[in-house]
Amino acid sequence: MELNIINTKGKETGKKATLNDEVFAITPNDHAIYLDVKQIQANGRQGTHKVKERGDFAGSTKKLKRQKGTGGARAGSIKNPTYGNGRAHGPRPRDYGFKLNIKLKRLARKSALSQKVLDKKITIIEDFTFEAPKTKQCIELLQNLNLENKKILLVLGSNDKNVILSSRNMERFKVAQAQDLNTLDILNCHQLILSEKSIPVIETVLSA
Repeated sequence: MELNIINTKGKETGKKATLNDEVFAITPNDHAIYLDVKQIQANGRQGTHKVKERGDFAGSTKKLKRQKGTGGARAGSIKNPTYGNGRAHGPRPRDYGFKLNIKLKRLARKSALSQKVLDKKITIIEDFTFEAPKTKQCIELLQNLNLENKKILLVLGSNDKNVILSSRNMERFKVAQAQDLNTLDILNCHQLILSEKSIPVIETVLSA
Protein backbone atom coordinates (compact mmCIF):
# COMPACT_ATOMS: atom_id res chain seq x y z
CA MET A 1 0.00 0.00 0.00
CA GLU A 2 1.28 3.47 -0.87
CA LEU A 3 0.23 6.88 0.44
CA ASN A 4 1.30 10.33 -0.70
CA ILE A 5 3.75 12.24 1.49
CA ILE A 6 3.10 15.93 2.18
CA ASN A 7 5.30 18.63 3.71
CA THR A 8 4.64 20.96 6.63
CA LYS A 9 2.99 23.43 4.24
CA GLY A 10 0.34 20.87 3.32
CA LYS A 11 1.71 20.47 -0.22
CA GLU A 12 2.42 17.12 -1.86
CA THR A 13 6.11 16.33 -2.17
CA GLY A 14 5.74 13.89 -5.07
CA LYS A 15 7.05 11.08 -2.86
CA LYS A 16 5.08 8.07 -1.66
CA ALA A 17 5.35 6.04 1.53
CA THR A 18 5.08 2.26 1.23
CA LEU A 19 3.10 0.77 4.13
CA ASN A 20 3.37 -2.87 5.15
CA ASP A 21 0.01 -4.57 4.46
CA GLU A 22 0.55 -6.88 7.44
CA VAL A 23 0.45 -3.84 9.71
CA PHE A 24 -1.73 -1.30 7.94
CA ALA A 25 -4.10 -3.43 5.85
CA ILE A 26 -5.39 -6.30 7.99
CA THR A 27 -9.03 -7.00 8.80
CA PRO A 28 -9.60 -5.08 12.07
CA ASN A 29 -10.27 -7.30 15.08
CA ASP A 30 -12.76 -5.37 17.22
CA HIS A 31 -12.49 -7.71 20.22
CA ALA A 32 -8.70 -7.38 20.36
CA ILE A 33 -9.09 -3.60 20.25
CA TYR A 34 -11.66 -3.75 23.07
CA LEU A 35 -9.42 -5.85 25.31
CA ASP A 36 -6.34 -3.70 24.75
CA VAL A 37 -8.18 -0.42 25.40
CA LYS A 38 -9.77 -1.94 28.49
CA GLN A 39 -6.33 -2.92 29.82
CA ILE A 40 -4.84 0.52 29.12
CA GLN A 41 -7.68 2.25 30.96
CA ALA A 42 -7.58 -0.27 33.82
CA ASN A 43 -3.83 0.23 34.28
CA GLY A 44 -4.47 3.97 34.49
CA ARG A 45 -6.75 3.62 37.50
CA GLN A 46 -5.13 4.44 40.84
CA GLY A 47 -7.23 2.01 42.85
CA THR A 48 -6.62 3.98 46.07
CA HIS A 49 -10.30 4.27 47.03
CA LYS A 50 -11.02 3.41 50.66
CA VAL A 51 -13.86 3.94 53.12
CA LYS A 52 -14.04 3.14 56.82
CA GLU A 53 -15.63 -0.17 57.71
CA ARG A 54 -16.81 -1.41 61.10
CA GLY A 55 -13.31 -2.63 61.96
CA ASP A 56 -11.93 0.91 61.61
CA PHE A 57 -14.13 2.30 64.41
CA ALA A 58 -13.55 2.13 68.14
CA GLY A 59 -16.43 0.81 70.17
CA SER A 60 -17.65 -1.96 72.42
CA THR A 61 -18.31 -5.39 70.95
CA LYS A 62 -20.73 -6.25 73.75
CA LYS A 63 -24.06 -7.53 72.51
CA LEU A 64 -26.50 -4.63 72.77
CA LYS A 65 -29.64 -6.55 73.71
CA ARG A 66 -30.95 -10.05 73.95
CA GLN A 67 -31.33 -12.02 70.76
CA LYS A 68 -35.07 -12.55 70.89
CA GLY A 69 -38.16 -11.01 72.42
CA THR A 70 -37.49 -7.30 71.90
CA GLY A 71 -39.59 -6.95 68.76
CA GLY A 72 -36.65 -5.48 66.87
CA ALA A 73 -33.87 -6.72 64.65
CA ARG A 74 -31.00 -8.71 66.09
CA ALA A 75 -27.92 -6.63 66.98
CA GLY A 76 -24.54 -7.87 68.07
CA SER A 77 -22.30 -4.77 68.17
CA ILE A 78 -22.53 -1.00 68.42
CA LYS A 79 -20.11 -0.90 65.46
CA ASN A 80 -22.73 -2.36 63.16
CA PRO A 81 -22.90 -0.29 59.92
CA THR A 82 -26.65 -0.07 60.48
CA TYR A 83 -25.91 2.48 63.18
CA GLY A 84 -23.76 4.60 60.86
CA ASN A 85 -20.40 3.18 61.93
CA GLY A 86 -18.72 2.52 58.62
CA ARG A 87 -19.94 1.09 55.35
CA ALA A 88 -20.62 -2.57 54.73
CA HIS A 89 -18.56 -4.05 51.88
CA GLY A 90 -17.11 -0.67 50.94
CA PRO A 91 -14.34 -0.17 48.34
CA ARG A 92 -10.82 -1.16 49.32
CA PRO A 93 -7.46 -0.40 47.65
CA ARG A 94 -6.90 -2.74 44.73
CA ASP A 95 -5.03 -3.09 41.46
CA TYR A 96 -7.36 -3.07 38.45
CA GLY A 97 -4.65 -4.15 36.01
CA PHE A 98 -4.72 -7.45 34.17
CA LYS A 99 -2.43 -9.20 31.71
CA LEU A 100 -2.84 -9.64 27.98
CA ASN A 101 -0.90 -11.72 25.51
CA ILE A 102 1.72 -9.67 23.62
CA LYS A 103 0.49 -11.02 20.29
CA LEU A 104 -3.04 -9.86 21.08
CA LYS A 105 -1.81 -6.35 21.92
CA ARG A 106 0.08 -6.20 18.62
CA LEU A 107 -3.04 -7.38 16.81
CA ALA A 108 -5.04 -4.61 18.51
CA ARG A 109 -2.60 -1.90 17.38
CA LYS A 110 -2.49 -3.25 13.83
CA SER A 111 -6.29 -3.40 13.80
CA ALA A 112 -6.53 0.23 14.97
CA LEU A 113 -4.03 1.39 12.33
CA SER A 114 -5.81 -0.57 9.61
CA GLN A 115 -9.13 0.97 10.62
CA LYS A 116 -7.60 4.45 10.32
CA VAL A 117 -6.44 3.59 6.82
CA LEU A 118 -9.93 2.35 5.90
CA ASP A 119 -11.43 5.57 7.28
CA LYS A 120 -8.82 7.63 5.38
CA LYS A 121 -7.72 9.22 8.64
CA ILE A 122 -3.95 8.81 8.18
CA THR A 123 -1.63 11.54 6.88
CA ILE A 124 2.03 10.92 6.04
CA ILE A 125 4.28 13.94 6.52
CA GLU A 126 7.94 14.32 5.66
CA ASP A 127 10.34 14.50 8.58
CA PHE A 128 10.66 17.93 10.15
CA THR A 129 11.79 19.67 13.31
CA PHE A 130 11.47 23.06 14.98
CA GLU A 131 14.42 25.31 15.71
CA ALA A 132 12.94 26.19 19.09
CA PRO A 133 9.94 25.10 21.16
CA LYS A 134 7.09 27.43 20.18
CA THR A 135 3.39 26.61 20.29
CA LYS A 136 2.79 28.94 17.36
CA GLN A 137 4.66 26.55 15.06
CA CYS A 138 2.30 23.67 15.90
CA ILE A 139 -0.72 25.91 15.31
CA GLU A 140 0.64 26.90 11.90
CA LEU A 141 1.32 23.25 11.04
CA LEU A 142 -2.29 22.26 11.74
CA GLN A 143 -3.57 25.26 9.79
CA ASN A 144 -1.45 24.29 6.79
CA LEU A 145 -2.87 20.75 6.97
CA ASN A 146 -6.45 22.01 7.43
CA LEU A 147 -6.66 20.11 10.71
CA GLU A 148 -7.28 22.90 13.20
CA ASN A 149 -10.03 22.28 15.80
CA LYS A 150 -9.57 18.52 15.43
CA LYS A 151 -8.03 16.02 17.80
CA ILE A 152 -4.64 15.14 16.33
CA LEU A 153 -2.00 12.53 17.11
CA LEU A 154 1.44 13.16 15.61
CA VAL A 155 3.78 10.15 15.66
CA LEU A 156 7.51 10.80 15.47
CA GLY A 157 10.27 8.34 14.72
CA SER A 158 12.48 9.66 17.53
CA ASN A 159 12.37 11.95 20.55
CA ASP A 160 12.25 15.51 19.17
CA LYS A 161 12.13 17.75 22.24
CA ASN A 162 11.32 20.95 20.36
CA VAL A 163 8.27 19.42 18.69
CA ILE A 164 7.10 17.78 21.91
CA LEU A 165 7.51 20.97 23.97
CA SER A 166 5.78 23.03 21.27
CA SER A 167 2.65 20.86 21.55
CA ARG A 168 2.30 20.81 25.34
CA ASN A 169 0.01 23.83 25.56
CA MET A 170 -2.36 22.47 22.92
CA GLU A 171 -5.36 20.63 24.31
CA ARG A 172 -6.28 18.62 21.23
CA PHE A 173 -2.80 17.95 19.85
CA LYS A 174 -0.68 15.08 21.13
CA VAL A 175 2.79 13.95 20.11
CA ALA A 176 3.95 10.37 20.62
CA GLN A 177 7.01 8.35 19.70
CA ALA A 178 6.48 5.44 17.32
CA GLN A 179 7.81 2.87 19.77
CA ASP A 180 5.34 4.04 22.46
CA LEU A 181 2.25 4.11 20.22
CA ASN A 182 -0.76 2.39 21.79
CA THR A 183 -4.26 1.43 20.67
CA LEU A 184 -6.10 4.00 22.77
CA ASP A 185 -4.06 6.91 21.38
CA ILE A 186 -4.67 5.71 17.81
CA LEU A 187 -8.43 5.50 18.31
CA ASN A 188 -8.71 8.68 20.35
CA CYS A 189 -7.87 11.07 17.52
CA HIS A 190 -9.65 12.41 14.46
CA GLN A 191 -6.51 12.33 12.31
CA LEU A 192 -3.31 10.32 12.69
CA ILE A 193 -0.18 12.02 11.33
CA LEU A 194 2.82 9.77 10.77
CA SER A 195 6.28 11.12 10.07
CA GLU A 196 8.35 9.26 7.48
CA LYS A 197 10.80 7.91 10.06
CA SER A 198 8.00 6.64 12.31
CA ILE A 199 6.72 4.15 9.72
CA PRO A 200 9.69 1.69 9.79
CA VAL A 201 9.75 1.89 13.60
CA ILE A 202 6.05 1.02 13.83
CA GLU A 203 6.42 -1.83 11.35
CA THR A 204 9.43 -3.21 13.24
CA VAL A 205 7.65 -3.10 16.60
CA LEU A 206 4.44 -4.68 15.31
CA SER A 207 6.13 -7.29 13.15
CA ALA A 208 8.39 -8.62 15.92
